[in-house]
Amino acid sequence: MRDLKIYTPGSFEPENHWYDKALNATLHPMVSFFLNLGNDRIVERYCHLNPRVRKSALEDLLKARPKYFRWAGADLINVTSASGNRNMVVIENNSCPSGQKSMPLLQDHEEKGGYKELIERTFLPSLKGQRLITEGKLAVLFDKNPMEASGYAATIADVLDENVYYLPFTFADLGKTLKYKKGVLYFLDEKENWTPIKAAFRYVTQKPWNRIPIETKTKILNPVLACLSGGRNKMMAAKAYDIYNAELRGTGLKIVTPETIWDVSKNEIPLWVRKMGGQAVIKVPYSNAGQGVYTIVNQSELDHFMSQDFEYDRFIVQSLIGNYNWSSSGSKGKLFHVGTIPNLKGQTFVTDVRMMVSASPEGIRPLCVYSRRSKEPLLNELKEGSASWDMLGTNLSVKLGENEWGSETNRLVLMDRRDFNKLGIGVDDLIEGYIQTVLSMLAIDSMSKNLINANGKFRKRLFASLNDDPHLISEIYKE
Repeated sequence: MRDLKIYTPGSFEPENHWYDKALNATLHPMVSFFLNLGNDRIVERYCHLNPRVRKSALEDLLKARPKYFRWAGADLINVTSASGNRNMVVIENNSCPSGQKSMPLLQDHEEKGGYKELIERTFLPSLKGQRLITEGKLAVLFDKNPMEASGYAATIADVLDENVYYLPFTFADLGKTLKYKKGVLYFLDEKENWTPIKAAFRYVTQKPWNRIPIETKTKILNPVLACLSGGRNKMMAAKAYDIYNAELRGTGLKIVTPETIWDVSKNEIPLWVRKMGGQAVIKVPYSNAGQGVYTIVNQSELDHFMSQDFEYDRFIVQSLIGNYNWSSSGSKGKLFHVGTIPNLKGQTFVTDVRMMVSASPEGIRPLCVYSRRSKEPLLNELKEGSASWDMLGTNLSVKLGENEWGSETNRLVLMDRRDFNKLGIGVDDLIEGYIQTVLSMLAIDSMSKNLINANGKFRKRLFASLNDDPHLISEIYKE
């Protein structure tokens, strides 16, 4: 008999699905206030502060019902310019985002917190009106973050009053414990029989397109199309934002990102770094969890990057946001980190804000928020041998080996009474971050729609012309 984890109704245990420091934390009143505002009041406030924004356009966007990208988590940084113009800048927007395990409860009496809200608000409506496989099972698919993936499995079991199979899904599992047949995903069950999955909640983040088809009869949230269109593909995301900003022209709304150069070959990178003043960020477009991101502030860091071999042929180069004295010079001038309120040693740390949102039949709503800080404080002047990533990198994930991950939770900044005040942000910053998250989410969903033809088939040629990277294209799973 195969040893298989199955979540049954009534199996949710909060201590298994939250970090200890979040489990016992109390949500900051300002964050609670923001999450309870409602879209109508958010629109009123945002348009009051941004009088050039067309109110009806923003209302329509927040009422949107994304077709493919229904659950998203944007990474935002709080920046300012020399003239004091502050912004929440989108670094990336992720499909299958983490966050629930880091979020104190909004309502003390609701022990499942955001897990239940996401399942009821987004996962269940995505199944309504769909032809599900009658004899199929429910599953949660994951390749990392078991704390949250299992939380979703236990929640779905409770909400639907049905057993949920908790299935690891790495590339090595394909063909051994999971396989496809005519677009239906099957798994090897506890009796070692191949059993169909009617619907799956997906927390598969590492190159999901190399084992999940773009078109499946098993209903999956989010579909892998959302990953290829920008949710796990920084190259396509940059293009999606650019195209969507053109569509937003005249509304007063815009996705704010670092200055981005895409489709850059490795040999061209030193030229673009030089153009940005010697400071830049280089990204392998298809990596995530903090992998494949290189901050460049001096020649030695650039030389180290150029000495490495990479499996992909194309990169993106972005303006670097650091301290005012060593940020990239771009067409928008210099942007630099606002950072944390100085500690007792006078040190300021770089932080980001993860804003998770999801779609419901009534529109898009915020779900949870958390923050992360860098390992080292932000220096006013760079010292010889300073590692810029330690001052600028905020991702908590640590790759320990193949399909093995750890997390540096000491750098987690909760939205609780103790940590939130250190961030130096307020309700208006949270509203700005929410609007930026929604806009970037809709941009990626719009790209997804453009990549599907009238017959519901993936437009391979269009994708190849937009993302001309042969190695990536060779990875896309074909049943």
